[in-house]
Amino acid sequence: MRKLPRVLVVEDEPSIAELIAVNLRHNGFAPTVVFDGVAAQREVDAVLPDVILLDWMLPGESGATLARQWRKQERTKSVPILMLTARSDESDKVQGLDAGADDYITKPFSTQELLARIRAVLRRRAPEIVNDSVQVGNLTLDAATYRVSYQGQELKVGPTEFKLLHYLMKHAERVHTRGTLLDKVWGDHVFIEERTVDVHVKRLRESLGAASFMIETVRGAGYRLTAQGSPARPPAGSSVSAA
Repeated sequence: MRKLPRVLVVEDEPSIAELIAVNLRHNGFAPTVVFDGVAAQREVDAVLPDVILLDWMLPGESGATLARQWRKQERTKSVPILMLTARSDESDKVQGLDAGADDYITKPFSTQELLARIRAVLRRRAPEIVNDSVQVGNLTLDAATYRVSYQGQELKVGPTEFKLLHYLMKHAERVHTRGTLLDKVWGDHVFIEERTVDVHVKRLRESLGAASFMIETVRGAGYRLTAQGSPARPPAGSSVSAA
């Protein structure tokens, strides 16, 4: 029998939680519903879910705080997190993504959109396996061993940032629009905003450390990975520039 994807629903409004759970069950998922962060952590400790639907406003610890905690833990750092919230301002979305969410869904939302986004993050969690290695300047990525190094020093890069870096290195010195990166790295059926690319570029720069200068923002166009820049410039990951 095919194993159903486990979805942990962390939502403090019972009516919304039940509506989500019913639709998940009818569409081939195995939901578990909890109403606060303590119960959510207990479920995560017991059985690691395939995806987490996380309400921002919860009793006790907020969803954003939980997301940050899970992203810091080795066991949970790669579990897809979809933030559910009524907070729709751009600054709130950026804050949610910065906290570690893979996607951000504002209330009210359609169940079909929610299901599509869940399927999208699950597809991203199991990307096409590639076993090549690529080097640009002193930056090296080995897809077979999932290692990134700069000047011989190994770097820690998250799963989405790894895919983004791999694509940029395979197409170095070219300028890529946010739309192109969404299609090539996330997939062309993913319903997320282009601003998501900015957040992950920021994370990638932070992960690259001394090599962050290699990710250039081309104002009005997009992003480029280059070996031609200078490491003497100020850290490029200090802020997200609007291209």
